[in-house]
Amino acid sequence: MLGAVGIAPVIVAFLPAAAANAHGYVSSPLSRQAQCAKGLLSCGDIKYEPQSVEAPKGSSKCSGGNSRFPQLDDDAKPWQVQSVGSTVTFTWTFTALHRTLNWEYYIGGTRVAVFDGGDNPPPQDGVSHTVDLSGYSGRQKLLAVWNIGDTVNAFYSCVDLQIGGSGGTSTTTTPPTTTTPPTTTTPPTTTTPPTTTTPPMTTTPPTTTTPVTATPPVTTTPPVTTTPPTTTTGKPAAGAWKVGAHYNVGDIVTYDGMRYRCLQSHTVYDPGWNPEAAPALWQMIS
Repeated sequence: MLGAVGIAPVIVAFLPAAAANAHGYVSSPLSRQAQCAKGLLSCGDIKYEPQSVEAPKGSSKCSGGNSRFPQLDDDAKPWQVQSVGSTVTFTWTFTALHRTLNWEYYIGGTRVAVFDGGDNPPPQDGVSHTVDLSGYSGRQKLLAVWNIGDTVNAFYSCVDLQIGGSGGTSTTTTPPTTTTPPTTTTPPTTTTPPTTTTPPMTTTPPTTTTPVTATPPVTTTPPVTTTPPTTTTGKPAAGAWKVGAHYNVGDIVTYDGMRYRCLQSHTVYDPGWNPEAAPALWQMIS
């Protein structure tokens, strides 16, 4: 199975734009690729195509074994852990509709739910499944799989859950590993008057706002991904797009008087893959 997976990046990179506009992922609760797409942490190319985690059926990996997206298999990354109850509704977002064999949900290699697709395409506006997780508690990694009916492939999404929580709230793995402990050891006297207004007013410990723990998860995670948008909106050198050229993710080109950024590494074999006609390969930036 792993040998077959190695072919997948080539297929995605060299198909026309219509084929590159694939396919589907779990958008709620936030799957790992959905978090990457929102810029909650740095994940590489998956940021631009969370719907493309496609690989042969039967994998137990978050990446499905797709070598383009190994970051999704890294459990050490600060994935957002979502607090849920014993019953959870998972919602899929689709960018291309395929005949569906079924949808499967796994925890620790055990299938906890399956929903028949009837060999029909799913609705354009998405599909939701309510799954009973009453047999599990605490921190769990759930693997959701969309098995396609007319190919050997499937689409994979992993969701990090804290089962038995109040539901609807989110926590992250970031707080235990944040730099807040060093800042608290530096000014030991600040722990004595937590109710005084003087510590927040001083300029010396701006990080003393960390007692409001909801702020660090939001402010610590975006910095890595806020940088790419600001750099791409700058003025890097841009050459004219041309057939036969090879482009990497982030490359800037001009076409028909407009500037575009490359979303997927590829070599141009077809004039129809031009930035104006292939939104899966190019994003207009000016």
